[in-house]
This record gives sequence, structure tokens and C-alpha cells, in this order.
Amino acid sequence: MPEIRSLEVFYWVAQLNSFRRAAERLNTTQPAVSQRVAALETELGLRLFDRAARSVSLTPKGRELLDYAERMLRLRADMMRAVAAPAALSGLMRLGVSETIVHTWLAKFIERVNSTFPGITLDIVVDVSPNLRDALVVHELDMAFLLGPVSQPNMTNYDLCRYPLAFVVRSDIDLGPEPVPLARLTEMPIITFPKTTRPYLTLRDTLSRAELPAPRIFSNSSLSTIVRMTEDGIGISVIPPVVIPRELATGALRIVRTDVKLPDLAFTASLPLTPDGLIADPVAQLAREIAQA
Repeated sequence: MPEIRSLEVFYWVAQLNSFRRAAERLNTTQPAVSQRVAALETELGLRLFDRAARSVSLTPKGRELLDYAERMLRLRADMMRAVAAPAALSGLMRLGVSETIVHTWLAKFIERVNSTFPGITLDIVVDVSPNLRDALVVHELDMAFLLGPVSQPNMTNYDLCRYPLAFVVRSDIDLGPEPVPLARLTEMPIITFPKTTRPYLTLRDTLSRAELPAPRIFSNSSLSTIVRMTEDGIGISVIPPVVIPRELATGALRIVRTDVKLPDLAFTASLPLTPDGLIADPVAQLAREIAQA
């Protein structure tokens, strides 16, 4: 009877068509993955993969085994979720996080994961949502907190939180009577998220009016840098006020009242559906609890 670990290794080599990527996914080495697959092939007395120079593909018997491997991995995950205590769950979780979450509740989330699931190790990547989405699709991440949902048939999305966007400016900059009209706002550079993100594209479409000059939109992938540029008076930023409570409290920055309406930032915990997805779902539920508190 093949070991569950061997079936797990086999499953990920089959999913990713690569011994190297499977090793990265399983937090092990490529030789260890190759040895597991070789031992499994010896035990079963057949070849599971056709090995080419840069990729691998399943043999007919390998495709047949994949169905059984998926069912066994899913059964193991269901069993552990049903009977195991949270402290018994263990493993490495590769977590992608949007920077807005970093500036709000990520620290509290990490603290709760450490206390609730002491066997789980978080490997955190901070990036913009489009990059996190791409990494999820190719299984480079196990879960991401990002601007969602991720519209893929094999993806689960849990609502986390919504944050309104606002125009923010240094407090000593006079923009005239409020509500400030769009024409006045676009006289200064607008500083916001990177060009590939949903907030940037929405803002660009909102500010692009035939009767107005083309807006100057300065994009930046660092939320901290956007805040600093706003404090330096370089322009008006479009960011969620929830990330600048200190600057608003001290009066360094202020929210500009305007009739321009922008959609909220809606964040989800998004994760691929995999048969061995044992730790992702309970961690996602913990994230929901913290984000919505």
C-alpha cells in the first residue's frame, strides 16, 4: 500500500508537470521528490511519468492513479478537519497579502495564527492583487488576501472586509470650497495604486472626462510611499483612510470632501481547491473573524 506522503508527492508532480515546482510546493528538495516517485513506481511495478528534458507527463497508468490519489488525499483532509484539534494541524502555508491588509489587521492575524495553530508556519509574500492572483492560479501560493474575488472554477473565495477609498491631501493645502469639484482635483497629481490594479483603472476611468485635461496619475506599488508623497505635498492620494489613522489624528493629512464616487476596496481570502487543502480553510475562517471584528 503506497504511503500517503508518496501519493501527495505524486499528485503535485502531476499537477505542476515538474519535479522542481513540486519540491517548492511541498517545501522539500527536488532529489527527495524524485526519490519518492521512483520508490512509488518500483512499489507499483510501472512507470507513472514520461520524463522529457524540461517537463513530465502522466502515463496512462499514472492518470489512473491520480484519481485514486486525489480521493485519498481528500479523505485524509476531511478526517483531520473532523477529528483533529487545531493544535494538531501543521505545515507551511504560503500566504500572499495585499499591502492594505498589512497596514490594517495582518499583525493581529499572525498573532492569532501562532496561538491557535502553533504547528502552522506562514511564509508571507506582500504584492499587488494581480500578481497574487496569478501566483494562486499556478499554485505558487496556498492562499491570498487580495482584491477579489478570483474568478477561476477551482478557486474558493471568502469575503473578508471592505474599505472605502477617499481623496487625501496634506492638511495645509487649500483646494477651495467643499465639496471639491473634479476639475479642481485634477489640477494636482493624483497618487494611487499601480497601473495594473483595479483601483487605478477605476480611478483613471472616473477622472477621464472629455471636457477636462488628461489627469496626471502617479502610480506606486508601495502604500507607505504613497502616504509619504502625500505628506510631502506632491499631490492628492486616493487611498483607504483606514490605513492612515495616525496621520488623520495628528492633522498631518485630511480627507477631501468631494462628490466624486469611487467603489470600495473589497478583499477576499482566496484559495485553490486542492485535495490536500487541510490547513488553508481553517486559517481563512480565522482571517474572516479578525477582518470583520
